[in-house]
Amino acid sequence: MFIIDSPSHDAYFNIALEEYLLYKYPTEDIFLLYINAPSIIVGKFQNTLAEINLDYVNAQQIKVVRRMSGGGAVYHDLGNLNFSFHTLLGLNDFMDFSKFTAPVIKVLNSLDVPAKLEGRNDLLVDGKKFSGNAKLAKNGKMIQHGTILFNSDMSVLGDALKMNPLKYVDKAIKSNRARVTNLIDYFPTEISTDELKELLVEEMLENNENAIIYQLTTEDLAGIADLIKEKYQTWDWNFGFSPKYNFKNAKKIPAGFIEIHLDVEKGIIEKVKIFGDFFASNPIEELEEQLVGKKHELAEIERVLASNDLTNYFGKVTIEEILALFK
Repeated sequence: MFIIDSPSHDAYFNIALEEYLLYKYPTEDIFLLYINAPSIIVGKFQNTLAEINLDYVNAQQIKVVRRMSGGGAVYHDLGNLNFSFHTLLGLNDFMDFSKFTAPVIKVLNSLDVPAKLEGRNDLLVDGKKFSGNAKLAKNGKMIQHGTILFNSDMSVLGDALKMNPLKYVDKAIKSNRARVTNLIDYFPTEISTDELKELLVEEMLENNENAIIYQLTTEDLAGIADLIKEKYQTWDWNFGFSPKYNFKNAKKIPAGFIEIHLDVEKGIIEKVKIFGDFFASNPIEELEEQLVGKKHELAEIERVLASNDLTNYFGKVTIEEILALFK
């Protein structure tokens, strides 16, 4: 078994690292630990825009990254320790989460933290969730990964994942906003995230024959950098991969009431209808047609709006007022 402590707090790096290891070491057992700077990690099959508070995320410069596994969206920061097990597919029951959460529970129990696995894939303490776990099967291997809320900023967690559910109608999995808690207050003695990480490494070294500490090589870092550039920092993967959805928003501005409806597939606007009691000198269909085929992304929509005299369609409005309808 390779035991790897990621050298980076970059969410793009660490989520790419999981996929890189999957193909670089197709038969090797791996235990990976990493801590991300503020970021939202969305499940593979989720509609990203329906999971996040986009204005808040942009203002706080929180990275948004889609992972390979299913499940719900989670918030990561420097108070959140993440673990990932890689093993050969078929050696373990895919739906059994207990084997790879057991080392975490054992370490926490040894510190008098009453952690336990409840339900299918959650770790709880006093009935509150501190760890969610997800799985995937790919390239002949199985990956099970999970979070450990140690001392995360809960106020940011709530704000970053807050979204009006009425804006989006889709078939994607919505995240379960379960009641969550940090572990920091459950330890009888003071402990840091790094100390908890060291205890987990010791547990894995002691109970896995031939386990070794693996340091990423220059070749590894280059391969991960390529994967980040090609996939994990791209809009196409993090937002465009979202399933088909219908978007609806309405707003009252000085020029009148405006309501917008979008049909979006793989992040691309397929159909646009704009309604309202505004006064337009040009047919609104002209603007609707210009938006078809564009990404449901604010920067691209803003370019379309900026290329038009919007007073011809809505009367006296600003780009910012119309752009806000697409959030």
